[in-house]
Amino acid sequence: MDNMNAASMQAIGASMNAFAGAAAAGQFAVNEHGGKAILDAIKKMADWIEGQEFDLAQLEQEPLLGSSNAAQVMKPFMVQVATDANGFITQLMAFKDTLRQADQAIRLAMENYREVDQEVASAFTVAGE
Repeated sequence: MDNMNAASMQAIGASMNAFAGAAAAGQFAVNEHGGKAILDAIKKMADWIEGQEFDLAQLEQEPLLGSSNAAQVMKPFMVQVATDANGFITQLMAFKDTLRQADQAIRLAMENYREVDQEVASAFTVAGE
């Protein structure tokens, strides 16, 4: 993996960790309506990735390109492009992990919203008595 891609992956991972940490610390909240919309989008993307398992497995196999010299050179290269550290499959699976973290963070942020909403409602109830 070249330095630029490694740095990009580390930055994405660090951002997601910060996002999840902020949600866990109650630093932001998401209401039910907004949270459900985000969770639905995350689920659709994760479901799409899972639905591609058969096709992705095909990319991990050397393609049947024939026996020419060019084909012999291209076969392992095509598998490498799909599966090495910068490969499509590798990056897609990393993205899937990021989606799981985002899902958890949004759920925490929704809980944060409910807690804050209940606290504010209780304050108004006590003040109105």
